[in-house]
Amino acid sequence: MAIEVGTKLEGKVTGITHFGAFVDLTGGVTGLVHISEIADSYVKDVHEHLKINDMVTVKVINVDKDGKIGLSIRQAVDKPPEQQQQQQPQQRGPRDRGGRPSKPGGFGRSPSFDDKLSRFLKDSEERISNLKKSTESKRGGRGGRRS
Repeated sequence: MAIEVGTKLEGKVTGITHFGAFVDLTGGVTGLVHISEIADSYVKDVHEHLKINDMVTVKVINVDKDGKIGLSIRQAVDKPPEQQQQQQPQQRGPRDRGGRPSKPGGFGRSPSFDDKLSRFLKDSEERISNLKKSTESKRGGRGGRRS
């Protein structure tokens, strides 16, 4: 039987590592379920979710040219439609530097390149003058600058 991307298969867990679990599929073919594809929640330790000889349903998510098979347990589980919609990322509008939504137009508008450049030049000039002041005071001694 040829293993194709998108097919759901039954398999037996044959090995567990810190990065995932190896699953034996039909015909002696083995695939890897990466730790990120074991459950919808965060998986710190694979041993908390799987044990050797567990029978699992997996979905084939990729097959490499060199024969490596990527599997997913969490994608093999059919979810109700309302859960699928909740897990899709929400489209977010433009945000300011603090992560807050920016206001359209006016005060919250994003600065133009010229505004950013002039702000940068002003800041850099202030930093250079402060640096010069601090290094001159350390060099001199009691008097002021030497000629």
